[in-house]
Amino acid sequence: MNVAVLGSGSWATALAKIAMHNVPEINWYIRKQETIDEFKEIRRNPNHLEWAYFDISRINFSADINQVVNQSELIILAIPSPYVKDVLQEITVDISQKKVISAVKGMIPGDNILVTDYMHQHFHIPENNLGMITGPCHAEEIALERLSYLTIGCTDMTNANEWQKLFDTPYVRTTPSNDMQGLEYASVMKNIYAIAAGMCTSLRYGDNFQAVLLTNAMHEIVRFTKAVSDIPRDITNSGYLGDVLVTAYSNFSRNRQFGQMIGMGYSVKAAQTEMEMVAEGYYGTKAIHMVNKTLGVEIPIVEAMYQILYKRKSPKTTIKELTQKFQ
Repeated sequence: MNVAVLGSGSWATALAKIAMHNVPEINWYIRKQETIDEFKEIRRNPNHLEWAYFDISRINFSADINQVVNQSELIILAIPSPYVKDVLQEITVDISQKKVISAVKGMIPGDNILVTDYMHQHFHIPENNLGMITGPCHAEEIALERLSYLTIGCTDMTNANEWQKLFDTPYVRTTPSNDMQGLEYASVMKNIYAIAAGMCTSLRYGDNFQAVLLTNAMHEIVRFTKAVSDIPRDITNSGYLGDVLVTAYSNFSRNRQFGQMIGMGYSVKAAQTEMEMVAEGYYGTKAIHMVNKTLGVEIPIVEAMYQILYKRKSPKTTIKELTQKFQ
């Protein structure tokens, strides 16, 4: 199977490292030619996961996205959600017969739709050939080969089982699931809750409250995913609960870090500038808020984050009001 990785961030780099355990070579789209040139010279991504070295002879790098997708059967999409639409719009070749796995931890900003839905609508890829990957899996720990767990979501379990083989390594264990939509929404929402957890840390709420916050976060995910796709799902699985926990608690979590900065009094713009990384939860907050205008699900944590991040409400006051809604 010819496999492509689209993206050059830490998550794309980690997924490329995983895939290279199981395929002879990969095709890798990186937007900037200078990044490719430096990558080839030092045998690692010059901007991310500097301790993860690669066998460059097994990588076909290209700054031409059409060349990469045209030469590949399976495309792993690992571009931050704010940029994914602009990158995908550069594709002019027919990819309707390709298989695509989204590793994007967000939705299409402005369109407020899932990445898999966008791929289906705009590139006419059948739903059964679309998948997503999620789980409590920080890119930094993948690079260090620390044991991690992933979940592959696809409506076609034959594809899910086949893709599982691509991501199974000595340090990554993968589970297939048919709940693609539920997992994809949950992967967006967990970033929002990580922002909330970070804010609460800066506002000096303790571990006791953090536990209550995340318990209520899981109730919101249950209600929301049931509203969008009412199929049986075990929300305590690692693809749901595990991902929420690691994103909310880990020092590797950029969304938690972003929330901490907002809680300390940074503006959104100042926090984004200082971090120099994308906190997907900022964009996910607005997307879920907009989707919920139609669904009308009770998701008070998401709505509190929307008020703080987009309406400039006081984090201290808004979180205090939120605490009154918890049990």
